[in-house]
Amino acid sequence: MLELRQLNVLKAIAQEGSLAAAARALHYTQPTITHHLGVLEAHFDARLVRRGPRGAALTELGAALLPHAEAVLERLRLAEREVRDLAERGTHTLHIGTFPTAGALLLPPAVKAVRRDGVQVSLVEGELPVLLRGLRARELHAALVFSQPGDRLDLDDDFELHPLLTDPLLLVMPEDHRCAALTHVPLEELRDDDWIGSADPRDPCDRVLSWACAQYSFEPVHALRTDDYAVVQGFVAAGAGVALVPRLALGTPREDVAVRKPTGPPLAREISVAVLRTTAARSTRELVEALTLQAERIGRRWSDLDGPGTVGPA
Repeated sequence: MLELRQLNVLKAIAQEGSLAAAARALHYTQPTITHHLGVLEAHFDARLVRRGPRGAALTELGAALLPHAEAVLERLRLAEREVRDLAERGTHTLHIGTFPTAGALLLPPAVKAVRRDGVQVSLVEGELPVLLRGLRARELHAALVFSQPGDRLDLDDDFELHPLLTDPLLLVMPEDHRCAALTHVPLEELRDDDWIGSADPRDPCDRVLSWACAQYSFEPVHALRTDDYAVVQGFVAAGAGVALVPRLALGTPREDVAVRKPTGPPLAREISVAVLRTTAARSTRELVEALTLQAERIGRRWSDLDGPGTVGPA
């Protein structure tokens, strides 16, 4: 039978680069490290660590075993955290991440649903890179995430990805803009306009806009940058530029702006919930079900309100 101590020893040797350093890191004696490694190698009847005068390194077989060992140890750490929550607080705490626009409209009904069953919720709000780091570090049980053309979420098999909503990217322009009379606006008609962009030029919406404009051989010029979509609409209404905004972030559009669908290649972000496969299966399942219902409600509302090219309130 494999033991957790043996897996810890393999992980420490890989991280520290020698048996002596692994012993110090685990607060073991070096003979104890040698013993556990020997038992592990005997179990597989194979050499897992190559020792030399400059330290120790995993063999090909040891390197193949390492990610499985790390996954087992991480799964145990998560199990301990969940059981301690139950023992100390009498309830399980679900750690959920969200980006701002999804947090406002998608998440609240879902949180309400899981809390009805006595589950506590810890909420982390941040942009997509922050959420992905939290998932990979196993600090989050679940997170609302999104992907766009050319983007990869790059999550491993420890996560399930449940699609929720296709969120179209829409053009926002002053109500008296020359293209406001059109139901669908060709992007090439906006090549001479200034744009209101995100504070970070690497923002996914800005990257998609650049990609779409490149199909018409121009690069959008950003006159102003902000991450507040209410501020975006304010500057657009004042005639400072046009913007590409996710439908979910529009809320109720101002009366002094025109919201139109762009022509050309479909511009949208796919919103999903990424769920870590843990022992908290019931609460995460209820979270996914509640999020799916809310996403369906939003989709139906959009279909009822949106005309062929114009967009109603969210």
